[in-house]
Amino acid sequence: MLQLPELDQDFRDSGVGLLFHSAGKGAGMRMALGRHKISLYLPLALLVVLCACGPGMSAPRGSESQGGRLQVVSTVSPITDIVYNIAGDHIDLSGIVPEGVNSHTFEPAPSDAIKLAQADLIFINGLHLELPTLKLAEANLKEGAEIVLLGEQAVGPDDYIYDFSFPKEAGNPNPHLWTDPIYALKYAEIVRDILAAHDPDNGDDYRANYARFAARIQSLDAAIQATTASIPVENRKLFTYHDSFPYFALRYGYTVLGAVQPADFSAPSAQEVAALIEQLRAERVPAIFGSDVFPAPVLEQIGREAGIAYVDTLRDDDLPGMPGDPDHSYIGLMVENLKSMAGALGGDPTLMESVGK
Repeated sequence: MLQLPELDQDFRDSGVGLLFHSAGKGAGMRMALGRHKISLYLPLALLVVLCACGPGMSAPRGSESQGGRLQVVSTVSPITDIVYNIAGDHIDLSGIVPEGVNSHTFEPAPSDAIKLAQADLIFINGLHLELPTLKLAEANLKEGAEIVLLGEQAVGPDDYIYDFSFPKEAGNPNPHLWTDPIYALKYAEIVRDILAAHDPDNGDDYRANYARFAARIQSLDAAIQATTASIPVENRKLFTYHDSFPYFALRYGYTVLGAVQPADFSAPSAQEVAALIEQLRAERVPAIFGSDVFPAPVLEQIGREAGIAYVDTLRDDDLPGMPGDPDHSYIGLMVENLKSMAGALGGDPTLMESVGK
């Protein structure tokens, strides 16, 4: 029987709607279910029908009816793009975490349960990033399907990083491995091997696609190193709203000063804000960084009171541009991040322009 995500309390109280996510940046549509409260005992069959009739959805179909191609589900956009780079058109791929949302707090929609139940392979970052999605995938995993936790396969506990937003005492390591391109390449290697094991007829294509992607990652890595070298050593400091770049910083020699957002993803207290302002004044950093996904008026206040620039274009899992744009990719994400960092920290952002996206 199809297992659906639990209804949150707001939905139970209001019966206002279910959120159906569709393709596109930050896309989503609320389907009104009427003004009256909906019973918690709404039949499961009705929920399934509602899910199947959402935008872009069709009735559940198995991989056999999809021309024999693997049905693959992924989560955040960088992982979806990595999977696509390796698989190409040999699979049917669906990324279920919409761009422009907080992946840490994302709750899968009932329609996602259908996608997960149909999937042959489910690629999840892991390291506790997408726990609601993981639980839903486990509850709906069909026979012979596989859930792949990329983070746990890419690194061991000795390589986990804990920080302000992800303290060790909470037991959740920082999950943003992909901000280090070499870890992203490790993800691609895992994807290659898993796809080839499940679809050996296309194994040569998966291996060839990986080789091409690896060459592009090496080019990206070289450009990041050159761009970082153009930034004065004393300016290679990152202060962000959300702790997304510790693995990046470790590889390229930046110092992560901290993040505004506490471990529980709440807003910082007035006392914490005052302490951050004093820290930034003492560190004499030229800029602090936010993003569209984590809008932070408090960062603007901190920057203003500390007398430093606030840059709101840094991203961790929200690809730049729109689907179909040349830079709407994992590599495009990293290129734009380095341009933002270099421009704000006194380096040369043009050194990133040679990287093919």
